[in-house]
Amino acid sequence: MSEIGSVKWKKRDLEHFFPTLKKRVDGYFSGNKIKKQGNSILYVKAFTLLTIYVAPFILLLTLQLPVIAQLLLWSLMGFALAGIGMSVMHDANHGAFSKNKILNYFMGHTLNLLGGSVCNWKMQHNVLHHTYTNVANMDEDIDDKLLMRFCPHSERKGYHRFQFIYVVFFYSILTLYWVTLKDFVQFIQYRKHQPFCEEKKSNWKKIIQIVSMKAIYFFTTLYLPIAIIGLPFGITIIGFLLMHAIAGFILALVFQLAHTVEGTSHPLPNAAGVIENDWAIHQMETTSNFARKSKWISWYVGGLNFQVEHHLFPYISHIHYPEIAKIVKETAEEFGVTYLENKTLMGAVNSHFSFLYQLGKPEY
Repeated sequence: MSEIGSVKWKKRDLEHFFPTLKKRVDGYFSGNKIKKQGNSILYVKAFTLLTIYVAPFILLLTLQLPVIAQLLLWSLMGFALAGIGMSVMHDANHGAFSKNKILNYFMGHTLNLLGGSVCNWKMQHNVLHHTYTNVANMDEDIDDKLLMRFCPHSERKGYHRFQFIYVVFFYSILTLYWVTLKDFVQFIQYRKHQPFCEEKKSNWKKIIQIVSMKAIYFFTTLYLPIAIIGLPFGITIIGFLLMHAIAGFILALVFQLAHTVEGTSHPLPNAAGVIENDWAIHQMETTSNFARKSKWISWYVGGLNFQVEHHLFPYISHIHYPEIAKIVKETAEEFGVTYLENKTLMGAVNSHFSFLYQLGKPEY
């Protein structure tokens, strides 16, 4: 990975696009006298998703249920877990869940339900991904992972021709990898970086925190039901894996639908380490929305179908994105700036898998 700060941005003729857009978006909030963070709608959603995650687990621990009922409850937890990651944790770790920093802190740590580390996530997502979106060797989200190729600038291998098929399996183990190995790999990778973790802790305190959180996670989700409550070992392990398969697949797919689809760009810095583009326009050219008009999808994925707006205004809660999107699209059209989107969820999914297929071809 390249050093943070080694890539710079070059202003271009449309540099006044973002100041104009920001002024209009700020005017929307001041004119309507509403705050940019979440409101009661978001708080009710957070409570609902957390309840859908916790309640099935309590039922598993307290009732003697048939196998199919246990697996259905684990599955429901998987769907809720993905929803918490997209709708609650994501906003909170951007400081957009609430104006109250303490509430943001605690809701951001719902990431612990996924078994993940907040420090690592903020570094990967807030710092690297949001700053260097789709820039090879800077944005970890498009780095090659095991047998998968997500960037046209990385080396193609023969097996990549089949990645559009086997990627489903790797998406399904995302959160399982996260809870077991990913945070330790990232800790080794990030520990030398200045912005690593906003909390002022030494590296040894950070690693103790990571290990402690994972110990608590595995104690609660596996040791408690199996060793203390006495639930069947095999069914509990299968349910646990099923939960992570569902949550991992949903999270991996939804995040990829914003950047690894047809039409998004993957610019490289020049020899001087400069990307010849304005940062805001770079975000517009590397990010795509999907299914903007679906209220159900918008509710469940936490506005991640409005990734264009999110990348421009990550400190604004996703509940405001449907209205902001109108301003962003109109302003983009006015300035002749790209505004990428797929009209439907399936359109975005098809575009993603088509792009993976293209990346696997020898000529790409």
